[in-house]
Amino acid sequence: MLDQRGPSDWVHADPWRVLRIQSEFVEGFGLLSEVPTAVSVFGSARTKPDDPTYKATERLGAALAKAGYAVITGGGPGAMEAANKGAQQAGGLSIGLGIELPFEQQLNDWVDLGINFRYFFVRKTMFVKYAQAFVIMPGGFGTLDELFEAVTLVQTGKITRFPIVLYGTEYWGGLVDWIRSTLMAEGKISPGDDELLHLTDDIDEAVQLIVDSQRKSAGNEA
Repeated sequence: MLDQRGPSDWVHADPWRVLRIQSEFVEGFGLLSEVPTAVSVFGSARTKPDDPTYKATERLGAALAKAGYAVITGGGPGAMEAANKGAQQAGGLSIGLGIELPFEQQLNDWVDLGINFRYFFVRKTMFVKYAQAFVIMPGGFGTLDELFEAVTLVQTGKITRFPIVLYGTEYWGGLVDWIRSTLMAEGKISPGDDELLHLTDDIDEAVQLIVDSQRKSAGNEA
């Protein structure tokens, strides 16, 4: 939609794109409206099955399912596949929200409930709207995009504050240190904003953070 190279036909096509965007929102809302309490798991599509991160993400998916959560991923290969696989094999609901890309066009085999989107921003709305927490496994630009979108929405109060868990202290530790030593030190973020991120190497701890946060939230509402 944002690619303006080539002829100016896009000027006349944009109003019709609005209808397609609307249809994606309607389809996504309709499909996910009755999804139970869920956690969105992000990570690299390039994570291989023999990678320790793949195994850890598979354990995460299973642990979340056993704790009563549906697992939402981007539906692709790598870490996404691992989380879906772990959730499905543990008897939980495994959800995949795919995206049309030249190199990642079909949902993995471990998705129970799936949908493919054309527009990233529609897909990201679904990740946020139907999740009570995010777990961020090691990943690249796409994973970073999803991470900082979530942090920004929580920081600005656009969504209810929920846990954002970074799995892998060695992988994410440098980023968190930079956030504290540069962003916070120079006043680019507020004191305490770094505490929106929870860093861990323990799957059980990650799940417990989510469970405790949900219980606390339920207690505040009571």
